[in-house]
Amino acid sequence: MPTRRQVSKHLCTALLASAAAAPEAAAADEPKQRFLLVGLCGSENPTRANFPFAWGAALREAGHEVRIELAGDATVLMRTVVAANITPVGWPPLSQAIAKVIEHRIPIFV
Repeated sequence: MPTRRQVSKHLCTALLASAAAAPEAAAADEPKQRFLLVGLCGSENPTRANFPFAWGAALREAGHEVRIELAGDATVLMRTVVAANITPVGWPPLSQAIAKVIEHRIPIFV
């Protein structure tokens, strides 16, 4: 019976071989990836609350399909009064990040 190390070594070499065999031209024609970003932090942690919106906009600009889902404490971020008064550390205000998400037509599920 093969050990875990032997199995993982076999899988790694198989993956490397398949990656080397794939032409680079096909990588440019690959379909865009799909991302679901889940936000759980609300106004109690403004920096973490900003991440799904900042990352969502960046991923959309890179050409990927993005959806954002807010659950738990993050649901309050959809209130205009709350979003207008949150400023993450080292990032622009949350209202700007949400505006960019809306501009890119990224769906937000609450």
